[in-house]
Amino acid sequence: MADDYGGLRNKGEQIMASSSEPKPGAGDAADPPWWEARRLLRAARVGTIATSAKGQPFASLITPACMADGALLILVSRLSEHTRHLMADPRCSIMVTGQANGPNPQTTPRVTITGEAAVVEDPALKARFLAVHPYAALYADFGDFSTWRIAPAAGLLVGGFGRAHRLKASELTPAPEAVAAIAAAEAGIIAHCNQDHAEALAAIAGEPGDWRMVIADVDGFDLALGERTVRHNWSSPVAEPSDVRRELVRMTREARA
Repeated sequence: MADDYGGLRNKGEQIMASSSEPKPGAGDAADPPWWEARRLLRAARVGTIATSAKGQPFASLITPACMADGALLILVSRLSEHTRHLMADPRCSIMVTGQANGPNPQTTPRVTITGEAAVVEDPALKARFLAVHPYAALYADFGDFSTWRIAPAAGLLVGGFGRAHRLKASELTPAPEAVAAIAAAEAGIIAHCNQDHAEALAAIAGEPGDWRMVIADVDGFDLALGERTVRHNWSSPVAEPSDVRRELVRMTREARA
């Protein structure tokens, strides 16, 4: 697949696209495109997958979950049309969206990633998917269901009307060292927050309830209340557990202010 995402861009999108490709850590008054795209992917609870049936495009609704390393995981039945397509041709694209900024749907931020889907049999990844989509536990172990992983090969962020940015795989993928450091501490972070800081989590959530942290990664964390999960982002990606503590203290103070 071409890094410039050219196969999925028409002439109008090429004109709209940014001519520069900001690097992670670049200072700017606005959020850099790679950070906006990663936040959208992390927060997505529903999306659209485009597959190919002998050259005929086909779009379906899916419920993705973003893994610690930035890959997307989907849980699908082999009875579904799009699963049969993936079995024949693993190339696909996934689009997720945010909220429109007004009545014009074109102001909706969205990101499309392309890649190849592959079946994975990893209990840890499946557990992470179910932490984001707890209702799926009802059918997750059915014999016709399997988990598929899609690592972004390239992306296109449309941050709103007239704001398009090409993204490389390296911009959509967190630093491996940071991913490993947070993953190693994740269980402890979650247990400590849920056991000792329930009030702080509810304050961050912005509404009362028995909110529990279910995921923590380099870009943020997920809180769950029953079968509802909500994403909360760090101010910027973190690299080590001490950064997580600092971010949680900041977010709690701001929530209680």
